[in-house]
Amino acid sequence: MTQTVLLALDTSTEFCSVALLATAGDAAGHAGAEPRAWVRHEETGAVSSTRLLPAIRELFAEAGLTLADCNAIAFGSGPGSFTGLRTATGVAQGLAFGLDLPVVPVSTLLVCAESARRRDPGATRVLAALDARMDEIYWADYAWDDAQGEWRVVQSASLDMPERLLFPDQPFTLAGNAAAAFGPRIVGTAGAAAARSVDGDALPHALPLAHAALRAFRAGRTVRADQAAPEYVRNKVAQTTAERMAEKAAKATEAAEAASARQTAALEGDPESREGRP
Repeated sequence: MTQTVLLALDTSTEFCSVALLATAGDAAGHAGAEPRAWVRHEETGAVSSTRLLPAIRELFAEAGLTLADCNAIAFGSGPGSFTGLRTATGVAQGLAFGLDLPVVPVSTLLVCAESARRRDPGATRVLAALDARMDEIYWADYAWDDAQGEWRVVQSASLDMPERLLFPDQPFTLAGNAAAAFGPRIVGTAGAAAARSVDGDALPHALPLAHAALRAFRAGRTVRADQAAPEYVRNKVAQTTAERMAEKAAKATEAAEAASARQTAALEGDPESREGRP
């Protein structure tokens, strides 16, 4: 039996979310028992970048593992907060570069679907919808394929006004916070009548992200560190001076975090660097 260790990061919302999975499998990569999991999920607001690397170190220490034991790095690729997406992308890239590991980008909307199904096994058709601010929603439609043991994308990530949400014509679970944010503009429509449940707690979180990423990793759906990129969905054309300054500062922070992550990964991946440690 071989062990697979996967680190998952998500800072697409006001939460800094980190999960570590360790699971046994055979040489062909087939899963054994349910993975052991360690999680940090903390509301940090706009300063998740300052908490991300410390949370990662805490999880590895708690699990009795090191970054050098890791097989892949996964991150919530979006849509979500632009700054948050850049933070998770930069740290995932930095760690992956330092350890020469594959990266697994996972849509935050798919994470909502994964969360809904893990909470309710009957949630096999999920419409994931998140508040995108500016009177719009991010949404996507997923169907669980039992034969493949994976989600099938019915409608990829989109950005629309709440009234333009396309509902499945069969029973489905409405996941995410859009229903709470927009109320009758979503749940009061005729299309919402087919909803079997509304799961407002099925939100971006590193643990369901890690489980979805583990399947993707075992199926070979990974990218090189230099190919990892956020999925913004909304591409704003014009920016105010304040927004440009904020973006410049965020990019500088991202570069610093990526450099720090590479340095951390390089130290953890070098056996000589750990000599003499308690």
